[in-house]
Amino acid sequence: MNHYRYQNPLTTRYAGKEMAENWSAQKKHSTWRRLWLALAKSEQKLGLNITDEQIAEMEAHLDDIDFEDAAKTEKELRHDVMSHVHVFGKSCPTAMPIIHLGATSCYVTDNSELIQLRDALLIIKKKVVKVIAKFASFAEEYKDMPTLGFTHYQPAQLTTVGKRFTLYLQDFLFDLQRLEDELDKLPFRSVKGTTGTQASFLALFDGDSSKVKELEQLVAEEMGFSQIIGVSGQTYTRKIDYYALSVMSGIAQSAYKFAGDIRLLANLKEIEEPFGKKQIGSSAMAYKRNPMRSERVCSLARFVMSLTANPANTHASQWFERTLDDSANRRIAIPEAFLGVDAILALVSNIMSGLVVWPKMIENRINAELPFMATENILMASVKSGGDRQALHESIREHSMEAARQVKEHGKANDLLERLKNDAVFANIADDIDDIVNPTDFVGRAPEQVSEFLDAEVKPLLAKFADLLDAKDDEITV
Repeated sequence: MNHYRYQNPLTTRYAGKEMAENWSAQKKHSTWRRLWLALAKSEQKLGLNITDEQIAEMEAHLDDIDFEDAAKTEKELRHDVMSHVHVFGKSCPTAMPIIHLGATSCYVTDNSELIQLRDALLIIKKKVVKVIAKFASFAEEYKDMPTLGFTHYQPAQLTTVGKRFTLYLQDFLFDLQRLEDELDKLPFRSVKGTTGTQASFLALFDGDSSKVKELEQLVAEEMGFSQIIGVSGQTYTRKIDYYALSVMSGIAQSAYKFAGDIRLLANLKEIEEPFGKKQIGSSAMAYKRNPMRSERVCSLARFVMSLTANPANTHASQWFERTLDDSANRRIAIPEAFLGVDAILALVSNIMSGLVVWPKMIENRINAELPFMATENILMASVKSGGDRQALHESIREHSMEAARQVKEHGKANDLLERLKNDAVFANIADDIDDIVNPTDFVGRAPEQVSEFLDAEVKPLLAKFADLLDAKDDEITV
């Protein structure tokens, strides 16, 4: 590492090796060479004068790129694609005359970027599926554990720990569906020519349109694509970039929502992210147990969410068949969105693998709030046992106000239930009040909802992608 030059922390600190390699210069430029090879093989198949020797020569030099020579040549030519044509040609002197035949620069730049987009989406898909599996396992384990719900971050009706985690799980399911849609619909540019008219290829094949169309299909198939974009200018529409980064933004949003809640739960001491045996929470406050992983998720997610403005503006500002003001922006925004999400998913996976639940703290918070929520049930039970509804209501009101005052003014525990048990108007049900205020009776259908959701939507999906669950992940320091 060069400590005197800025390094991108996404590649040096956060993202995994697989994603970093996908956006590397080696992947990019070796893909250019594979595209030139695919073009030559397809043109040969359709009758152009390209020899087997030329093809074999290109095949032998797909990965041995002299980047120093390419950089030196680009300084002279001021053209990145042509510099790599010349450097490739030095390795393939026999093939040099037919490299890039009929193509414009966007043949290699756009098609290679679509390949990188596809491969990056596949990497993210694998990691999203694994995250979904971890959320599903956690939700099932804690589907019956009551916990205090919050609306407006104020105490609300009870839910369960597992049910709450299905909310995060559902967000990631929606993200996966969007991601699959983008993969299914992602087209290849293939051979379109300088302004998208395929004029150069039509000239190569002496005006034979059928051969140009066949060439387009052959090249796409050679590079692993079944769909080809119907029309283009010099470039594929930059709206495709926007759609891809929108999916990355969606994943970042889901992760931020989850990690933000974990930060709040850590403050409540109910659920905490993993904390290493030697981990330091603060250089000054040695007792601190900061949720640094969750904070990093939120930090990276905020960055990824901001990036969708780039492809939106790039697409909107392209003039006619293309302008080059997209290039520098796309070199930064697109890889960094994927690198950011790669790091985010690694963090979320790590958090879920070591999440710590503190049942007694959860129970204490329920006990502090549930007595107020349970008063209607107590009222109904007492009326059924012969009590006067209006007298009971007034008694509950008075005791509730006083119990709340003691909690707020003196910091005492909520003693509302003891007050009601000792009030003569509730004597007919005094022995039953604890049973009436059983937390499991206040969670509604939460446990059933978890089971139904997992059975109907999550488990079939995990079965479908069982191969991805078995795939090895990068080792990322989190």
